[in-house]
Amino acid sequence: MISKNITINIPSQRDARPAALLVQVACQFDSTVYLETEDKRINAKSIMGMMSLCILPGKELTVITNGSDEEEAMNRVEEYLTSSGKQN
Repeated sequence: MISKNITINIPSQRDARPAALLVQVACQFDSTVYLETEDKRINAKSIMGMMSLCILPGKELTVITNGSDEEEAMNRVEEYLTSSGKQN
């Protein structure tokens, strides 16, 4: 299991696109991917969970990955969250 604090640099989640793209990134991996704030922990592969999280630029959250490809999953999720919302 890997846990890492990351500061968000994607556009405001007033539209669903950044959340949907993050779900697409997380779903590429077999590992579980969770995002955690002070009061919530959600599955990053769930669009409904992502929409409830209200990710805002500059906000810090904890990314937790666990599984056979956890390092690659962590790297890609971190890359997405810190790259102004562009999917690579």
